Amino acid sequence: MSSLQPIYLYHTNDLHSNLEQWPAAVSYVKECARFHDKKEETALFFDLGDHADRVHPVTEATRGKGNVALLNQGGIHYAAIGNNEGITLSKVELEALYEEAEFTVLLANLFDENGHLPAWARPYDIVETKEGVRIGLIGMTVPFYPFYRELGWDVRDPLDILPGLAAEVKQQADAVVLLSHLGYPQDEEIARTYSDIDVILGAHTHHLLKTSILQNDTLIAQCGKSGYYAGQVKLEFDKETKQLINKEGAAVDISKEEPDSGTNHLLQQLKKDAEATMNHAVAFMEEPLPVSWTDESPFADKLAQGLREWCGAEISMVNSGLLLKSLPSGTVRRADLHRLCPHPINPCVLPVPGAVLKETISAAFTEKMIHLPVKGLGFRGEVLGRMAFSGMDIVWEKNGTREQIKDIQIHGESLDPKRTYQLATADMFTFGPLFPGLAHCGPKTYYMPEMMRDVLAFALKHKEG
Repeated sequence: MSSLQPIYLYHTNDLHSNLEQWPAAVSYVKECARFHDKKEETALFFDLGDHADRVHPVTEATRGKGNVALLNQGGIHYAAIGNNEGITLSKVELEALYEEAEFTVLLANLFDENGHLPAWARPYDIVETKEGVRIGLIGMTVPFYPFYRELGWDVRDPLDILPGLAAEVKQQADAVVLLSHLGYPQDEEIARTYSDIDVILGAHTHHLLKTSILQNDTLIAQCGKSGYYAGQVKLEFDKETKQLINKEGAAVDISKEEPDSGTNHLLQQLKKDAEATMNHAVAFMEEPLPVSWTDESPFADKLAQGLREWCGAEISMVNSGLLLKSLPSGTVRRADLHRLCPHPINPCVLPVPGAVLKETISAAFTEKMIHLPVKGLGFRGEVLGRMAFSGMDIVWEKNGTREQIKDIQIHGESLDPKRTYQLATADMFTFGPLFPGLAHCGPKTYYMPEMMRDVLAFALKHKEG
């Protein structure tokens, strides 16, 4: 008989409301639970955040509570939160999100304005298994400081909290597991730096580690995105001393699992309820508003105008790729705005020197940028698209067979390279990779929790603007 006692950890991460795949994931989880129950072995089940994504009508309509119901159906024991749970919901909505949760939320680096951890979360937990093994569990989420601050939260650097907390948990546990929604590079840094962490179940950067990585004796596991893989980690302890002897993990392809019927039924009911909620009328359009990702278009112009007015800014700039299709005439419902503009992207206002603005506009009109297939940054569309403006006019001139910018007029006057302008735009342009010039401007004001579709609703209601 073996002298080693196995304990199993199963984990999902970054479903991003790909809810149609969740019944297959639940089927796999339940199958594993039954298998280990039959063998009288301990198995723990985790979700590592970004399960909810308001790109899906169910998440939008229920503000994530539908996702919690689906997690309950999956038999999850513990969950971390991701940035989609943390910063795409208002503070009130996040406070209410886990009211019906049948699992424990672990989160050690988020506090309210009084410096208290949220009532719905615990910084860590100690699980004592039936075999007498103690597993310490810690939860951390990625600290998007300006966004949490605008929402009324105090998110803190995990590396300021983790050393002392991990040491405290280590004193009480035979193994320490970090539920990390920090991203693979940060997980690697933690593994290199801290010896008190035995396993990191990771998320956020969507890395698919088909075989878990052992770094500095810390096992790092992560299984991609959208629920097509689930992670399985096996920990082996000495039966007498409870010392952790061996650890290994892998990502398992669960995309072809037979969907769990109970979860399917729940999902269909959630969809039906969401459809009723999203049927609320927002505006009525006498004429259609077409959009083009490559040419000027009225729908994109309307969004740019609404953004400038809603933010009270001097000028605005927004990409037409935010609008996935044209808007037909007739009644506009919440479902229409969500379908046409599903991105968890917020309005932002920032001061921009004229020289930087001119450089940014010139870059935006290159074929490369117009047709750029953007991934991440909250963008859920296909390509960046052509820029639309309000308060600004671009004057073009022919240069052979090509057109180039001759002048940029701002409220009837040529752009002054030395003057600073208050620009309203999408927050995705302030993060760095697309337009570095804007990323370096500040201070930035992010409007939370409103998203671009809320601005669109405002624009359509105020047709005369």
